[in-house]
Amino acid sequence: MADNKQYITQVQENGNVLISEDVIASIVANAVSEVEGIVGLSVKPGSDIAEKIGKKAWAKGIKIAISNENELSIDCNVNIGYGESVVAVAKAVQEAVSSAIESTAGVKVTSVNINVCGIIRQ
Repeated sequence: MADNKQYITQVQENGNVLISEDVIASIVANAVSEVEGIVGLSVKPGSDIAEKIGKKAWAKGIKIAISNENELSIDCNVNIGYGESVVAVAKAVQEAVSSAIESTAGVKVTSVNINVCGIIRQ
């Protein structure tokens, strides 16, 4: 594979299944968007540059690290609605992301780090 992406490899009876980090990022983004109190993912400055060098997930406010054991560490940059409990919403995001990844991709999540980048009045 000539691209710069990381893949999770799952060995199956008839061959291997490769799951792209873009797939993981999509699962994370969907899980985050369903949490009450989240206004959206926060895109970091310079995201256009990150996308050009192949870091599309980071450009979306998500950073994924895949270990040699196919375990994930995920960082999410989020904006939370004004008046919401920052800690409660962040904890809900952690639980939603872990659950979504483990049930959808069958991959162990070692950590979900939530970076609250802003409070948005809705």
